[in-house]
Amino acid sequence: MRKLACVIGGGVIGGGWVARFALMGWEVRVFDPDPRAAERIGAVVKGAERALPMLFESPMPKPGGVSYHATLAEAVQGASYIQESVPEDLDLKVKVFQEVQRHCSCDAVIASSTSGFRPSQLREGLERPGQLVVAHPFNPVYLLPLVELVQGANVDPYFADKAEEILTGIGMYPLRIRSEIDAHIADRLLEAVWREALWLVKDGLATTQEIDDSIRYGFGLRWAQMGLFETYRIAGGEAGMAHFLEKFGPALKWPWSRLTEVPDLDADLVKTIADQSDAQSGNRGIRDLERLRDDNLVAILRALKGQGAAAGKLLKEQDDRLRRPLGDGVPLVTVRRKVPVDWTDSNGHMNEGRYGQVFSDASEALMAHVGADQAYIAAGNSYFTAETNIRYRAETLAGEDIIVETRVALGAGKKLRLLHEMKGANGDLRATCDQFLLHVSLQTRRSCPPLPDVRQRIEALASLHDRAR
Repeated sequence: MRKLACVIGGGVIGGGWVARFALMGWEVRVFDPDPRAAERIGAVVKGAERALPMLFESPMPKPGGVSYHATLAEAVQGASYIQESVPEDLDLKVKVFQEVQRHCSCDAVIASSTSGFRPSQLREGLERPGQLVVAHPFNPVYLLPLVELVQGANVDPYFADKAEEILTGIGMYPLRIRSEIDAHIADRLLEAVWREALWLVKDGLATTQEIDDSIRYGFGLRWAQMGLFETYRIAGGEAGMAHFLEKFGPALKWPWSRLTEVPDLDADLVKTIADQSDAQSGNRGIRDLERLRDDNLVAILRALKGQGAAAGKLLKEQDDRLRRPLGDGVPLVTVRRKVPVDWTDSNGHMNEGRYGQVFSDASEALMAHVGADQAYIAAGNSYFTAETNIRYRAETLAGEDIIVETRVALGAGKKLRLLHEMKGANGDLRATCDQFLLHVSLQTRRSCPPLPDVRQRIEALASLHDRAR
């Protein structure tokens, strides 16, 4: 089924939307009158192509094409999802939506990336006001899953429900905001911290780096996994949140904060912040900083994925959505993925332990293919690896695409021998693995023949692969 999205506006956020949709298999049409839009978006997509697939063990879908269009009418034609990401100018946004509705399908979702405006403000003068929702993402859109989805009151939920389904399908987390409020939820929290940080700099109490250090070495790490309230719930100990509020609540009335005031961003304060920020970032260019940010986010998100916590739980669910049957090829392609940044050693290439993981993933994929899956294991049966011989042929770097081709060299009774070849994107051999497994009863912890259905599938594969040699 053809999936077609349209993105209006190709800045940082718009480019991120293009990358997220395209890498999740959607065709994307772009409208941006800036003659450099394709160049800007291309740079964002290039970064996303490197980073996003590192999050998943499953192969990514075939990327959708990205096309650029001279008119808005042409861009929205046939799109089932339309994402607006033009500058935060209410009049401009309303004019864009009016033009969009003149040319788009009545069934298409029209979503705004606005960080501050309410849906009711954006719907002024629209023929079909219920068609529009707010879908506010966070940069980089292609890595961070949160999108604040705001419908507003007295509107048929059809389009918000459809938007939620589509956004979930591309690996995002649509947070339904129950009431429309200025700046939604996340930006209200961010603005509070931002205002306090500006005062600390303006009053000469802290530098930009000291503020950033206080976040990234401290509470920012807690927030990444637990958010705000759950973090404080733990701080309350066994007595819980009530005890925390009783103990620390009175401090909220102390004269610590200047949140009710906004500092004047005069020329002196702007220069102070800009100079400190430039000194903090050193000589690294924006692309270098983006790559560092993406690599760090990938590593953090993958760590959360390993625990099945917070955003990591979403990644596991998206992995399941991306997973496809192996098919009947000879040999079987059991792994198709991009090497993540947390798999490398001090030399910058994939360390030997990760080769073992790749080949383990390959055998797990083959197990699922023949029916020796999680249900089979839960019923008390499994294959255990008895011996592995890995030969390293060439180095493999983070961000490179790899596949594993697997042959069943022996499938007789309780014995199973698999021959794996790990290859690069151009088919060059990176490593081989000769793996010998025994079928085991999990009740007795002793070897035994597999159940008939699995045994038949293993034997059929062994015969097929033997004939193809």
